[in-house]
Amino acid sequence: MSIKYLEDREKVETLAGLSLKTMLVTIIGILLFGIYIGVLIYGENSLTVLNQLKEKKEGLFLEEKALKSENQRLQKEFFELKQLEPKE
Repeated sequence: MSIKYLEDREKVETLAGLSLKTMLVTIIGILLFGIYIGVLIYGENSLTVLNQLKEKKEGLFLEEKALKSENQRLQKEFFELKQLEPKE
């Protein structure tokens, strides 16, 4: 092999001052980190799911208040009707 060939090969292998192996490891690391962030944001235990559960909790709390109020009104109506029944 000639010296010129070895110099050209070294230039190709050292892209931007880094070896090809270092570049591949870095790219793979960045891709894996991106996938990890994607799972954190959109996975089944993600921030999106957490926000949806918080909204659902607030909705259920409001529904609970409405049902308690309706229950109270119906109990009042029931006792009023019960007093109107003839006693035996």
